[in-house]
Amino acid sequence: MTVSLNDIAERAGVSVKTVSGALHGGSARMAETTRQRIKEIAEELGYVTNLAARSMRQGWMPLIGVVADELITSPFATEIIRGLDGAARASDMAVFAMTLSGSRDVGAVIEEVRRFRPRAIAYAAMYHKTVSLPAEFAGTVGVMINCREANDRVTSLVPDEFGAAREITTYLIEAGRRNIAFITLPGLLAGELREAGFRQAMNEAGLDGDGAPVLPAVRRAIYSDRAHSLVLSHVTELMARSEPPDAILCGNDRVAMEVYAALRRVGAQIPDDVAVASFDNQVDIASRLDPPLTTMALPHRAMGRLAADILLAGDTMPGEVHKLPFQMVERSSV
Repeated sequence: MTVSLNDIAERAGVSVKTVSGALHGGSARMAETTRQRIKEIAEELGYVTNLAARSMRQGWMPLIGVVADELITSPFATEIIRGLDGAARASDMAVFAMTLSGSRDVGAVIEEVRRFRPRAIAYAAMYHKTVSLPAEFAGTVGVMINCREANDRVTSLVPDEFGAAREITTYLIEAGRRNIAFITLPGLLAGELREAGFRQAMNEAGLDGDGAPVLPAVRRAIYSDRAHSLVLSHVTELMARSEPPDAILCGNDRVAMEVYAALRRVGAQIPDDVAVASFDNQVDIASRLDPPLTTMALPHRAMGRLAADILLAGDTMPGEVHKLPFQMVERSSV
C-alpha cells in the first residue's frame, strides 16, 4: 500500500503542511524534535517521495542544476561539486551538471538545464573569471560560482585572490624574506589580482613593491599549462643576479613545481637559499614536492556549500559579490 503525507500526518498528530515541510524542505516552521519525529514515522511507514507528483504541486524537482563552464575538466571541480552536493543533500536535494564547452551556446545549455525543472540553477566556472550572461537568463541563474557576472546582475561567489596574495606575501616577509620575485599567470584575472595583492604587501612592509620583479610564467599572452614555459629561463636569470631573490612566489602549484626543478638546476636549496610559496593547494603536487610546498588553498568547497545555502534560501541579492578567503597550508618550503 502506498503511504501518503496524510497517513504520516495522522500518525504524528500534525498537519499535512507540517509533514511536507519536514520531509521536503517546505516553508512550514517547526521544532527540530518535531521534524525528526516526522522523519522517523515516515521511515517506519516506508514513505517514498513521489517526485513526479511533488514536481506537479511545487513546479520544481528537488534538484539543483549546474551549468559547468568547462568545470568538469578542472582538478578543483570535485571540491565545488562536493561542497554543493553536501549542502544540497542536507535539504534532501540532488545536484546535476551540464557542461558548457567548445562552441555550445550558454543560453542553450541553460534551457537544457531548465527542462529538468530544478529548484535552482548555478553557473560554475573552471577558473576565476568574468562571465557575460545573456540578459534574458540573468534572472534564471541564482548564483555564480568561481566567477562574476559581467553586469553584476547575479549573486557571485569568488575567491579573494587579492587578500590571499597579500597574506602569503606578508607571511614570506615575516619569515625574514625581503627580496621576493613573483612568477605570475599572464592574462588571467587571478594573476592580475594576485599581483596587486603581492605588490601591496611589499609596499606595506616598506619594500619596493612597485619595482619587485613580476615575470610571466609562459610565453603566451594568456596562461595555459600547455603553453611554452618561461620558468627555467626566469629562475636562471634571477639567481645569476648580484642580489638573487631569497623567495619566489608562484602563480600556482604547477608553476611552483617548475620553480623547484629550476632552482635545483642552478644549485639552490629550498628553503635555505630560496623560499617558495604558491596558490591553489593542488594536493597531488604540493604535498609531494620535496620539501612539501607552502601554498594558499582555494575556497572551492566553501563556495559550493555557500552556493547551495543561498539557492535553497531563495534570498539572493543581484549584484552581491562574496569574496571567500583562501586558507594557508603551511609546509616546509618557507
